[in-house]
Amino acid sequence: TLTPHPAETNPWTRAQVQSLVAAGRQDDLRKRLCCRMSFGTAGLRAPMGAGFSRINDLTVIQSTQGLHSYLSRCFPDLRDRGVVIGFDSRGQEESGCSSQRLAKLTAAVMLSREVPVHLFSTFVPTPYVPYAVQKLGAVAGVMITASHNPKEDNGYKVYWCNGAQICSPHDREILCCVEEQLEPWSSSCWEEELVETSSLRTNPLADISRSYMEELTSLCFHRNLNRRCPLKFVHSSFHGVGHDYVQKAFQTFGFAPPIPVPEQKDPDPNFSSVICPNPEEGLSVLELSVLLAEKENAPIVLATDPDADRLAVAEKSEGCGWKVFTGNELAALLGWWMFSNWKDAHPDPEDVQKVYMLSTTVSSKILQTFAREKGFKFEETLPGFKWIGHRIHELAQAGNTVLFSFEESIGFLCGSWVLDKDGISSAAVVAEMASYLYHKHLNLNQQLHIIYQTYGYHLSKTSYVVCEDPPTINSIFSRIRNFGGTGSYPKTCSGIQIVHVRDVTTGYDSSQPDLRSVLPVMKSSHMITFTLQNGFVATLRTSGTEPKIKCYAEYCAAPGNSDVSRLEEELQSFMAALLDEFLEPERNNLTRRHI
Repeated sequence: TLTPHPAETNPWTRAQVQSLVAAGRQDDLRKRLCCRMSFGTAGLRAPMGAGFSRINDLTVIQSTQGLHSYLSRCFPDLRDRGVVIGFDSRGQEESGCSSQRLAKLTAAVMLSREVPVHLFSTFVPTPYVPYAVQKLGAVAGVMITASHNPKEDNGYKVYWCNGAQICSPHDREILCCVEEQLEPWSSSCWEEELVETSSLRTNPLADISRSYMEELTSLCFHRNLNRRCPLKFVHSSFHGVGHDYVQKAFQTFGFAPPIPVPEQKDPDPNFSSVICPNPEEGLSVLELSVLLAEKENAPIVLATDPDADRLAVAEKSEGCGWKVFTGNELAALLGWWMFSNWKDAHPDPEDVQKVYMLSTTVSSKILQTFAREKGFKFEETLPGFKWIGHRIHELAQAGNTVLFSFEESIGFLCGSWVLDKDGISSAAVVAEMASYLYHKHLNLNQQLHIIYQTYGYHLSKTSYVVCEDPPTINSIFSRIRNFGGTGSYPKTCSGIQIVHVRDVTTGYDSSQPDLRSVLPVMKSSHMITFTLQNGFVATLRTSGTEPKIKCYAEYCAAPGNSDVSRLEEELQSFMAALLDEFLEPERNNLTRRHI
C-alpha cells in the first residue's frame, strides 16, 4: 500500500499523499514514492512536494542524515569545523516548503549531532556558500536552491571542504549513507526552531559578505576610470537574491549602483513577471530590463539568475535592437579581458607558464585558441562546474594561477577565490570591461569582433533530439562506436575527415599516445566528441535528467576567414549532417529541437 511515510510531520505534504491515495492515482504515487533522487550536475534537484523523488522536509532530513554519516567517516574533526548552510528565496505554499525552512531543517539534523552550523540568516547568492566553506574551514557546505529552474523546483547542493561541489565518489557514497538510515534520528531533526536556540549555530553573513567584497577588489583593475564612467547599467535579479549583492559589488568597483528593474528587484518565489526564471532564454525574458534600459538610456543590461551564480548580458546595438551575448561570446570577452590585465601586471614572459584557463568540453574552444597564441595553459573538464572547481583547487595547490573559467550556459568565474560560477563578481567585471572599452570608443560587441578577427571566428550551435526510449539511445551510441566495424568510430562527417575522437563513456581518446582519455570515465551516460580537419568540433551527449541527446557544434575558423554569414551556413549544414548521419532521427523516431 502506498501511504505517507509514518514520520512525515509536514501537514501539507502528508495531505498531498492522502489526496492521491483517496483519488486512486497509483501512477502518480509510484512516481513520487518508488524512486529516490540522485546527485546530478547540480546536486539533488526536483519539484517540491510529497514523495521520496521530490524535495520536501523528509527527503532533506534524510539527505542530511546521510551527509552527516559520510562526513563523520571522512572528517574526525567534523564537530570542530562544522558545516555551512545557505538558501535562496524559493518557496511553495501548497507543500509548505521554502528554501529557508529546508535550510533550517538541514541545520537541525547537524545540530542534533552536535555539529557546529554556520547558517546564513537570510537568503544569499549560491557563490557565498562555497566561499564561506573555504574561509571558515568548514568540512562541507549545503545550498538550498534550484537556481534558474521553474518555480515548482528546489534543490540540495553540496560542497566539499575545498569549496568545490561534490563529485564522484562522494555523491555515490552520500546516497548510500542516506539509504542506510531513512528513519529520522529524533524529533529534533524536525525542529527548525533549534537554529534560534543552539549555541552551536552561528550567522556568518556579515563577516563573509565583508570578506567577499574585499577579495572582489582583486578583480578590479581600473577603479579610477570606473568612478568617472558615464555609462548606465540596468540590472535584473530575476526575482531572486542578487539585487543587494550586485549593488555592493558595483560600489566595490567604484561604480554608481546599477539601475534595478523594479518589478524584479525583490525576491518572489512565483517569479511573477517572467515566463521562465532563466536569463539564458534571451530577449524573451529580458523584456522589462530592455524597456527600462531604453527609458534610462542605459546601453548595458546585466541579469543574474535567481540564485545569482549565472550572468546574462545584453547590449544596445549601434543601429537598433539589442544584442544578447551567448555564454561562449561572453567567455571570449572575459578571457581576453582577464589575460590582458594579468599581462599588464606580469611583463616577465616566464610568468605565463603557470597560468591556466578552464572550460567544459561542450563549451567554445576560444580559450584554447587564446592559449596557443599567448602561451598560457588551457584545460577542459567534464560538463558541470563541479569539475572546474576541483581542477582549480588542484592547480592552485600546485602553485598555479587560474585566471578564468566558464561553461557555455552563462556560468563564469573570474579568478579562483570562489570555486563555483559566480554571477555577482562577473557582473562587476563585465561592467568594468564595458567602461574601459567605452573610453576606447568601443562597445562589447565591437571588441568581440576584434577578438574574432584576430584569433578566428568561433561560432557555436546547439541542438537536441528527444528520445523517450532508452534502448534506442543506447543503440544509437553503439552504432557510432562500431560505425566502420567493431570498435571503429566514424572517419568522416558531412564529407569532412574526423581527426580525433574522444569517448569519455569508454575512456577512449585517439589524440592521446596511449589512446586513454585524460578526463574521468563516465559510464553512466554517453558523451563522444569529434574534432574535424577543417576546424569543426562536435559533441554528442545524453542528458542525465531528460530523455534527449544534446548536440554541440562549433566552427573554429582560421583568422582572416571573416565571412560570418558563410561560416554560419557551413556550421548549420554541418549540424544537420551530424544529426542525420550519426543519430538517424527519422529511422529512430527522434524529435528534433533547436536551441
